[in-house]
Amino acid sequence: MLSLFRRITAPAAEVSSFDISHGGETYVVAIRRSASARRLTLRVRAASRDVVLTMPARSPLKAARDFTERHGAWIGVRLRRLPQQIAFVPGAVIPLRGVEHVVTHRAGTRGTVTIEALDDGRLGLCVAGGEAHVPRRVTDYLMAQARRDIEAAVAFHTAAIRQPARSITLRDTSSRWGSCSSQGSLNFSWRLVLAPAYVLDYLCAHEVAHLVHMNHSARFWKLTRSLCPATDRAEAWLKAHGSGLHKYG
Repeated sequence: MLSLFRRITAPAAEVSSFDISHGGETYVVAIRRSASARRLTLRVRAASRDVVLTMPARSPLKAARDFTERHGAWIGVRLRRLPQQIAFVPGAVIPLRGVEHVVTHRAGTRGTVTIEALDDGRLGLCVAGGEAHVPRRVTDYLMAQARRDIEAAVAFHTAAIRQPARSITLRDTSSRWGSCSSQGSLNFSWRLVLAPAYVLDYLCAHEVAHLVHMNHSARFWKLTRSLCPATDRAEAWLKAHGSGLHKYG
């Protein structure tokens, strides 16, 4: 009597990333398996300054690595094109509500952060205290300003639709500027305060509209545009300049 035995092998541990080298540089490539993917695709994300390979769920890892190595030059060019990071240090020029401000250290003064007109006519984001605390104090100030602006805009738009938001949370997200959960909780990127005011207002109107329509239907866009007439202008600004907001801090 013959018996047919099938060898059962434990699946290999899932690999989340791998390194490739090109032109003397080494790049870390994150792997994203997708059941809906039909081919291998590479993407350089400006917000997180990393490389992501999306691959079909059953595609072999060797094929993915070979594909990525063939595109090493492309990865290098894209990464080099990313805007240089701008830290929140004295002398840095950063936008606040779309207007440039110079981070200025006020050594020996008390307080936290104030906005003042500088001798050269520019606006200064003036930070008191020790210089080592400047980056944290600038970040805290921007997040506080973002919360104030976002809460005010959400309150205005929710009053218009007569439906309150359950909560408002600020995060430093890299993939989206805002979101609305099915329970009515709104989430926003604090970096919106760096953009012109009409852009922040649009994102707030967009997420508030989701309290009524949890989709992007024609009715959703009609409501969004009624809440924020600058919707198309804001969408165009985000498409052209949104990724640049991630270079600050």
